[in-house]
Amino acid sequence: MFQGASSLNLDGKGRLSVPTRHRDALLSLAEGQVTFTKHPDGCLLLFPRPEWLQFRERVAQLPITAQWWKRIFLGNAMDAEMDATGRLLISPELREATGLTKEVLMLGMGAHFEVWDKATYEMREAEARQQPMPAAFQDFVL
Repeated sequence: MFQGASSLNLDGKGRLSVPTRHRDALLSLAEGQVTFTKHPDGCLLLFPRPEWLQFRERVAQLPITAQWWKRIFLGNAMDAEMDATGRLLISPELREATGLTKEVLMLGMGAHFEVWDKATYEMREAEARQQPMPAAFQDFVL
C-alpha cells in the first residue's frame, strides 16, 4: 500500500524521480514497469503494471454508457519503465493534459499514486477544506 505525499520536480525532459521509499516497492511489485493515465480530476494516475492490468480489465467491462470514461482512462494510458536511477518519463501529452510543468506532488493512494501539478493540488485541497466533511468520514475521523 502506497501512502504519503512527496514534493518533486520534473526534469527538463519530463522525468519524475520516484522517491526512494516507493522505488523498491515498484521494482519488486512490477519490475519498475508502470502505467500513467489521466484522471478526470486533473491529475495523473500512476499504477504499478499488475495493478494497472486489474484496473484496465474493470474499466474495459463497463457498459457502453461509460464509453467516454473508458476513453479517458484507457485511451490515454501510457506505459513507462523506471530507468536505472529511478526516474519515470511522463509523456508530453499527459504532462500537457494535466498542467504538469516543474513542481509536482506524488500522493500514495493505496494501490496506486496520483501525480498532481503542485499548485493545482494545493488550490484543490484548499477548496475541499472549505466544504463540510463528507458523511462517509464523519464517524471515521478521530
